[in-house]
Amino acid sequence: MTEPLEGLTPAEARLWDAFRRGDPCDLRTGDPELDDPAADLEWDASRTVRAIVVARLLLDGPGREPGRVAALKLAGALLTGVLDLSGGQVRPYVELRDCRFDCRLLLPEAHFSTLRLLRCAVPRVEAARLSTEGDLHLPRCTVPGGIRLTDAHIGTDLLLNQLVVGQDRSGQAISADGLTVAQDMEAELVEAAGEISLRSARIGGRLSLRGSTLRNPYGRYALNAARVTVEHTLYLSSGWLSGHLDGGTPPVGVRTRRFSCEGGVRLDDGRFGNAVIADKARFHLVGAQTLSLRRIQTPELRLTLDEPPSGRISLAGARVGNLTDARSSWPGAGGIDLAGFSYESLAPQGSFPLSRRIAWLADATPEYNPDPYETLAQALRGSGEDSQAREVLLAKQRRRRETLPLAGKVWGCLQDVTVGYGYRPGRAALWMAVLWAVGALYFAGRPAPPPVDEQAWPHWNPALLALDLLLPFADLGQSNAWRLSGAAQWIAAGMNLLGWMLATTVAAGASRLLRRG
Repeated sequence: MTEPLEGLTPAEARLWDAFRRGDPCDLRTGDPELDDPAADLEWDASRTVRAIVVARLLLDGPGREPGRVAALKLAGALLTGVLDLSGGQVRPYVELRDCRFDCRLLLPEAHFSTLRLLRCAVPRVEAARLSTEGDLHLPRCTVPGGIRLTDAHIGTDLLLNQLVVGQDRSGQAISADGLTVAQDMEAELVEAAGEISLRSARIGGRLSLRGSTLRNPYGRYALNAARVTVEHTLYLSSGWLSGHLDGGTPPVGVRTRRFSCEGGVRLDDGRFGNAVIADKARFHLVGAQTLSLRRIQTPELRLTLDEPPSGRISLAGARVGNLTDARSSWPGAGGIDLAGFSYESLAPQGSFPLSRRIAWLADATPEYNPDPYETLAQALRGSGEDSQAREVLLAKQRRRRETLPLAGKVWGCLQDVTVGYGYRPGRAALWMAVLWAVGALYFAGRPAPPPVDEQAWPHWNPALLALDLLLPFADLGQSNAWRLSGAAQWIAAGMNLLGWMLATTVAAGASRLLRRG
């Protein structure tokens, strides 16, 4: 059995004995103000424990008492010196509550069963390639110098709720590229000043940032999670302010805090097994900062904001099953990139009329691009809204017309006015009926012209003559039977020309419909 170190203080001796029994060692005074590790109040020597004593207990501690399980459960202590457990195998359960560290905590390549730091104040946490068999908890801790968890492996859950964290010299608050969490990563109501980097991280459950406030206004990103994999859901939504944090929907009457981000968000190439939810979140972007969701893949994207981001949103190349959005979620012209964005269905929250949806597409395509229009039309067809899908495709043709030369614009206008590019075929019948009526009345008010063949002498029928002139592919025996002259000849030629144009536009529209837009 390892003997106690010489020269232990009363607090250290008390901790040594408690460790063997797995009992808590509580050095708190009972005064919440005096026990706050983040407060600017001095703690006396009766609460001081040297870091080397803690390291000795965890790495080469005394044996447990018979029938007990050794564990380090320390509360209200001032840990002096650097607690360096780098590369160590820490088998006992470790829980530190309301403790204050006067130097950084070094845990790179260390292995723990479970490590819990609850409401502790630590200048900085270095834990690259840390591994745990169970949880890693840092809730309500204050870490002004940032946290490094690069390539760390957490065996179950990572809990960071109500963490207050500052940035290191490189501007990062939490550096966790390559992090692996077997289950959930909870980072609710976090206050971070600096970049949170989760590039290529893998989360086996959900990643929750409900109610968190991320601030990095002078950097490029406040949240950089490119290539992240989340097996369940990413939450960028409201968190509820209470003593108990277990996620879920806030109960009625409970105060909530919205997710707020000052700085860019990058989720490019992320994979999400269930959904990405940004509900009532606030994104304050300046300069080149963007809300970037390029090439993400998720069954559902819920973007329901009360106000649009102050910068640009990019969904270029993203693939989404169901898109739930709100009219207020989207910035104006030039602030949206939907190039290559695909979704299968739409479920707008609140009023989002089709006219505004078409304007949304126009805002996203300063230069004409047919793909966003066709994607929207396909989603509307899938939900049974065929008439709305045709309106979207009609809007696409009108946008395309703006890019054509003068002759193309004239021809396009004619197709639009007559048959709505084939998406409003009833217009052609209406025009035919109007022209037929006008032509029939005109010819009925004139005497019968002389026949081409005086011996045949056909029966004069003004209505059939007008119809024969309008139908270019039919011969009703009238248009070629009479010798028209003067104004009547010009009227006949005009009707024949209009008939050909109507027939051509109807054929073009029918062909477009057969190609499904």
